[in-house]
Amino acid sequence: METVKIALFGLGTIGTGVAKILSHHSDRISRATGKRIELAKVCDLDLTTRRDVELPSGLMTDDAEPIFAPPDISIGTELIGGIEPARTFVLRLLESGKDVITANKALLAQHGAELFDTARKYGRTIAFEAAVCGGIPILNALSTALQANTLQSINAIVNGTSNYILSQMESGKVSYQDAVKQAQKLGYAEANPAMDVDGTDAVQKLTILAQLGFGATVDWKTVSRIGIESVDALDFRYAKELGYRIKLLAVAVQSEEGLELHVSPTLVKIDNPISRVKDAFNAVRIVGDSVGPAFFQGQGAGQLPTASAVVGDLIDTVLGRTAITFNALNLWKSDSPAIPIKSPQEFFGKAYLRLNVVDRPGVMYAISGILGELGISIASMIQHEPEKKENGKHTVLFLTTHETWEGDLLQAIQQLEESSVVLGNIVRMRVQS
Repeated sequence: METVKIALFGLGTIGTGVAKILSHHSDRISRATGKRIELAKVCDLDLTTRRDVELPSGLMTDDAEPIFAPPDISIGTELIGGIEPARTFVLRLLESGKDVITANKALLAQHGAELFDTARKYGRTIAFEAAVCGGIPILNALSTALQANTLQSINAIVNGTSNYILSQMESGKVSYQDAVKQAQKLGYAEANPAMDVDGTDAVQKLTILAQLGFGATVDWKTVSRIGIESVDALDFRYAKELGYRIKLLAVAVQSEEGLELHVSPTLVKIDNPISRVKDAFNAVRIVGDSVGPAFFQGQGAGQLPTASAVVGDLIDTVLGRTAITFNALNLWKSDSPAIPIKSPQEFFGKAYLRLNVVDRPGVMYAISGILGELGISIASMIQHEPEKKENGKHTVLFLTTHETWEGDLLQAIQQLEESSVVLGNIVRMRVQS
């Protein structure tokens, strides 16, 4: 049986999972590929920490340089994360004639065009199923099974950490801070969870989905983003009264005017399947012009679910399926036609606002007046009993709007926050139509 040698860069959580699958299920993989897959080298800066996998002596190294030259290593798997040295390693692998598998969404979101142009230049491929939604084969579905469709929209929960935190808060048992600590304890959140809770991770994944689903090359830093840091237990209570749950949604919607992209905490109707996705699970709802709505759900994080996607890419690469898909899709191609991207001011939809306001006559009139001047009508409103503060009483208002232009909404929020009746910043979320 022919042997295919691979190199693994990064023996962290996911890298260890890949090593486990290759070790424990080598027979299964050989039957699937008709070849023997051999882990020839593992590169990691940390050679002392004990991992939950047994590797043959001499397999690990902290020096990447000798891995690039040997022609008998034909595939490099990058599981380091971040931008550097991951970018340099991937480029070196491609230039030395090796195919690449990566789970690095940040790298693809920021340097996708450079990496894919390099792969095409040297006749190599890049597979990246694990970069979005862990064990859910959503990239494979978009690149193969759904190619007969013109996509109309993608609505997705793509960050398991944030979904876990929101699920715990919705239960009413823990605060935001305690939910973050629980996520860290379970390994869902990093010591610094900023990229998860502020929506950065979800935005990077959304730009990859936009490339696959719509052919749009987007600078992820320009995508409208609201994180979950300001979500409070009071928001869940009000959402429940209206028949909604709160989810951090990554959304892409195609229209004649252009592609709408945003990540935001969103009130989702409880009868929508995506509202019932809890804990660290991910979900993607796609609408195509031929297939209609299609729903994918599964574990979006964790060692073995993500490693499963990496090894799936490895099998496809060995069998040559990746090459067929890679060449057919022409992803991140510099001469692809530009896809118009909507400005956030052009978004049209419903909104949820939570306002701390002074408790005195005329407040409602002032708020409705500012909204009304900008053509924003109120769909519902709830007022909490006033609380005593050092500088007087204040009350909390929860309101939802009818559909409105986001540019008008942002202007209204600015005017309200500058007024004498609103205390502090207004919390804003989207309401899914």
